[in-house]
Amino acid sequence: MLKSYYRKANIEAGCDEAGRGCLAGPVYAAAVILPKRFKNKDLDDSKKLSHLQRMQLREIIQKKAIAWAVGIVTEKEIDEINILNASFLAMHRAIDNLNTKPTALLIDGNRFNTYEGIIHDCIIKGDGIYASIAAASILAKTYRDEFMAKIDKEFPNYGWKQNKGYPTKKHRAAIKEFGATKYHRMTFRLLPED
Repeated sequence: MLKSYYRKANIEAGCDEAGRGCLAGPVYAAAVILPKRFKNKDLDDSKKLSHLQRMQLREIIQKKAIAWAVGIVTEKEIDEINILNASFLAMHRAIDNLNTKPTALLIDGNRFNTYEGIIHDCIIKGDGIYASIAAASILAKTYRDEFMAKIDKEFPNYGWKQNKGYPTKKHRAAIKEFGATKYHRMTFRLLPED
């Protein structure tokens, strides 16, 4: 069972992102404030769950959370500010959209750009330790996966429904054959160097 909080006195929002290592599509982040008594034995880091488990948990999280929100940074913005800053910006946008203001942030990872007026703690592999970060990882991943499945219909040659924009052999072969799309991150190495 994941931990319910880092510091009991705070209203903590867990934050995580999805899609950082992709060649195409936006980066998504989520911020989630869970009740202190929230418990779910299935809740875990989204990478350890099946698609079905993530979708079932998303429904529970959205119903039971005190507040939740998703933030998006487009591929064009990623190219302008780099993927690390884009990940932080996506988290900031998610926090901006929360209808309850947290007093503390739990960030998955080892770095973060301070969100004005709110303390934060960076926790490596936090999505496997704290319930609120795991919940954020599930929301960020499922909303991003839905977007990638949607744009897969527009550009079916790239296999985005399956690879979600990650650099698989099929994805790279499609870039080589058909070129980059408007959804590709042009500052990323889309093809390996020969």
